[in-house]
Amino acid sequence: MAQATRRRPDLSRVGPTLDDIRRNVASVVAGKPEVIDLALVALMAEGHLLIEDVPGVGKTLLAKALARSIDCSVSRVQFTPDLLPSDITGVTVYSPDTGEFEFKPGPVFANIVLADEINRAGPKTQSALLESMQERTVTIDGTTHELAAPFLVMATQNPIELEGTYPLPEAQRDRFMLRIAIGYPTVEAEHQILEMHGGPDLLAQLAPVTDAKHVAGVIEAVRSVHISESVERYIVALVRATRQHEDVELGASPRASLSLLRATRALATIRARDYATPDDVKALVPHLIPHRLILRPEAQLSGREPLDVTLDVLEGVPAPTE
Repeated sequence: MAQATRRRPDLSRVGPTLDDIRRNVASVVAGKPEVIDLALVALMAEGHLLIEDVPGVGKTLLAKALARSIDCSVSRVQFTPDLLPSDITGVTVYSPDTGEFEFKPGPVFANIVLADEINRAGPKTQSALLESMQERTVTIDGTTHELAAPFLVMATQNPIELEGTYPLPEAQRDRFMLRIAIGYPTVEAEHQILEMHGGPDLLAQLAPVTDAKHVAGVIEAVRSVHISESVERYIVALVRATRQHEDVELGASPRASLSLLRATRALATIRARDYATPDDVKALVPHLIPHRLILRPEAQLSGREPLDVTLDVLEGVPAPTE
């Protein structure tokens, strides 16, 4: 039987849209083009983004700039120790006017949800996002409510060593497609920050360059980016190698394989290709795998980090040469 002809994605409108968003975000986030591209990968691959770094390096600024660049519904939740799960998902209340119970949706019912300092709240409240991040639904009192599309959770968190933070549960971390660190800027970038933000509020002046409907079309095009069988097997081999590493107690799950597949398609699109390569996979693995790993106690005591194991895996698994 002849192999079916692969439908090539229409990237004619995708590239200009991504360039517009990238330039818009870069106009307020200085010197971080790779970080901006990774945020776009999470958006186009229908994933979620965890931004972890020390205070003051622009975590919330990046999230807000991406949200403002798209004309869609946006909500922001400031996570605090006293925040309740219902403060995020919504609650059913009795209405004296109608004599019936009515559902009052929470901030999760938006296209883009900014979860600021997510690890300031306890694990129970953090887990309120689990269903919405995986299923794109929220179940309240036995009734399931659909969320809007596209749907992206961008969460910021401070390193867990800081006072007043709680580590994210393993299931919560696994639902974030990418974890990125912004890092301190270079000398030139920091000088640029002073020039950009020393006057009027640039973020408040940022205007959207696209809308939710157009972004949904971009996501649809990304799904059609071609990945060869050899690259798919490379993805599977990398993820399985994390489970067999001597320093790992809990390796990456099949969800990580699927996330890596989707993210690889998105990165190939950013790089103006309608097909993915092993180099796309390699570029994403350090941001997609480490936060999913739990190391053995003896490995932690010896100073090993999940990123060290991930780099071991990248070096030990041969990439396809086609």
